[in-house]
Amino acid sequence: MTHKAGFVSIIGKPNAGKSTLMNQLVGEKMAIITPKAQTTRHRILGIVNDENYQIVFSDTPGIIKPNYKLQENMMHFVDDALVDADILVFVTDINERQDEEDVLEKLKKTSAKVLVVINKIDESQNELIEEKINYWKEKLNPEGIVGCSALHAYNVEPVMSFIIENLPVHPPYYEKDELTDRSERFFVSEMIREKIFKFYKKEIPYSTEVIITSFKDSKDIIKISAEIVVERDSQKNIIIGAGGVMLKKVGTYARQDMEEFLHKKVFLEMFVKVIPDWRNRENYLKSFGYSE
Repeated sequence: MTHKAGFVSIIGKPNAGKSTLMNQLVGEKMAIITPKAQTTRHRILGIVNDENYQIVFSDTPGIIKPNYKLQENMMHFVDDALVDADILVFVTDINERQDEEDVLEKLKKTSAKVLVVINKIDESQNELIEEKINYWKEKLNPEGIVGCSALHAYNVEPVMSFIIENLPVHPPYYEKDELTDRSERFFVSEMIREKIFKFYKKEIPYSTEVIITSFKDSKDIIKISAEIVVERDSQKNIIIGAGGVMLKKVGTYARQDMEEFLHKKVFLEMFVKVIPDWRNRENYLKSFGYSE
């Protein structure tokens, strides 16, 4: 039988449910999911393998108008994903305001096949779903439109069916036992960052980066050291919390996720470091993996 393989980029506005959808399609927790917008910063590849096909999924940061250099660089990841894609899955929240000219500009330039996924339909009336389907047909005329609820895994199968059907004939791009192009270190840092998004408010999560400074794997335990980078001393104090209680909370929950992910006991130590205005400093963005 002919083998199919291709690159599928998942794009959309912040908080549309892109990461949730990708995790459902891949069947593994690849991308961090929190109720806050703009949690995905990197382009994350998740690979689905079958005897007859290989799908290389790309979850991307939400499309925004950048306010600082970090966000500019994040939008470059989106542009790269558009160029590489054989299939584009455009995820839109059914309740989103339709101010998507910047998104439409990007979608109209692509040569990839486009599937519009109208997400979060589980609490919506049929009339609204119908209205949105007609809106996207008129605006974009994509190859397919599917309504689903990624969070509740409702109607995700038609998304996968569309992708498999439209994959180009090609040998696999990666070894068949690979799940992602990212390292264990990357996922471990994302687990800490996810907890920061969960437990802190306002600007704190957006001003924070997590660097894994040491990852030592021995027979019975993995010892991990991490640096949480913030921009100001006041943010450092908030991250640590009175008597270190907040940092301990982040560490406890992140370590539980790491042990489940790595299938081994984890010893985790974390330090907080201040680097003023790191989100606008090219040398730091480069060292943190946000630019070439």
